[in-house]
Amino acid sequence: MVYFYKNFVYNILVKHIIKRRMKGALLPMKILMLTWEYPPRIVGGIARVVHDLSKRLIKDGHEVTVVTYKDGDTPYYENDKGVEVYRVDNYMIHPNNFIDWIMQLNFNLIAKASEIINKNGKFDVIHAHDWLVANAAKALKNSFDIPIVSTIHATESGRNSGIHDDTQRYINDTEWLLTYESTEVIVNSNYMKSHVQGLFGLPFDKINVIPNGINVNTFTGVDRDYDFRRQYAMDNEKIILYVGRLVYEKGVQHLISAMPKILANYHDAKLIIAGKGGMLDELRAQVYNMGLADKVYFTGYLNSKQVQKMYKCADVAVFPSTYEPFGIVALEAMLAGVPTVVSDIGGLNEIVEHRVDGMKSYAGNPNSIADSVLSLLFDAALAANVSKKARAKVKEEFNWNKIAQDTHYIYEKAICQTMAERQAEQIAQEKAKKTSKAKNTEKEITNLLTFKKKHAYA
Repeated sequence: MVYFYKNFVYNILVKHIIKRRMKGALLPMKILMLTWEYPPRIVGGIARVVHDLSKRLIKDGHEVTVVTYKDGDTPYYENDKGVEVYRVDNYMIHPNNFIDWIMQLNFNLIAKASEIINKNGKFDVIHAHDWLVANAAKALKNSFDIPIVSTIHATESGRNSGIHDDTQRYINDTEWLLTYESTEVIVNSNYMKSHVQGLFGLPFDKINVIPNGINVNTFTGVDRDYDFRRQYAMDNEKIILYVGRLVYEKGVQHLISAMPKILANYHDAKLIIAGKGGMLDELRAQVYNMGLADKVYFTGYLNSKQVQKMYKCADVAVFPSTYEPFGIVALEAMLAGVPTVVSDIGGLNEIVEHRVDGMKSYAGNPNSIADSVLSLLFDAALAANVSKKARAKVKEEFNWNKIAQDTHYIYEKAICQTMAERQAEQIAQEKAKKTSKAKNTEKEITNLLTFKKKHAYA
């Protein structure tokens, strides 16, 4: 009965917010973002997602507070164009391992968020980004009775093609904990929805697909800078560009392996690899051993302005991942007007339609990568057509206006679910009180009758 009532109340509330949403009437909210990275600290794609989503939510009239890690000389507090950003230190100078470092970070996130809540009042919802803030989110939820919406940007199992050691097992378990404690879960692709549901056994309707977005004005006023381009390639060379972390699952090793076939058919080509990561030395050794030192250039870290310029200088962009929940860098390339090649896996597979708005290659297959790159290098009409359609697609489907509204809807769903659960609990408590009272009354009557019977013949 209680379960039925909870669902009944929840459905009424959700129908109400759907009606408001259709009318464009969004209720302003106080939102707490928990993340271990936020600009200028950028480790992966999470920082940009949190930053851009927060900015858009502010424009929609919401209050957004971000609590994150303080890196280097970044300020402890800043107002980032309306977004309240609080940063915390991690006082473990020499942690035993990464997990210990993360646990200490979570303690500090809890302390700072609690301080903010006690000073400024409760948040309507906590938005937790990935497992690194899971324990902080759970503690704040239980302490202040605030629903959690979590975004699972990637999984440890996906990154490593399974769980193979104790550290990975701990991370996997923490990911499960975050999804369990969350009222609603967000993933960025249908691939990730199936992956997360199967991995953690979540109810399918608890997982919501909302793609990552991109600032559609990113490349406004950015043109091809030939002086900048000449730092990396000669004017006659076609630039094949990779942007991203240098880790195994990004598949850069397969792109390098594709270069001999590309160069055999199109000599005036050069691979530019922009980014940093743990595989840098290994990839450099691969290039040297393959005799490609004059045809592959590692730029190291590039700031956002340099990356924008690099996209505008490129002739083909390639993202050869073997595991990719989404792929923001592919969206950037498409928005910049660069003909783009992606692996046919994960979120990348959902972003690009082959030979319509980009090219696909078989994941982990250098021969397939080479074929797709060569198709774009040799067919200027194909390259121009897919670039035009890709740019239009990104602007229409991956803009932050729509994504922020969809995310707000999930916040409201989570709040409705919490409200329904509270009412159901109240009903259960009242029922338990009535039952207990009835049992006590029955017991008292039984005792009284026993007493009377016992003394009736005294």
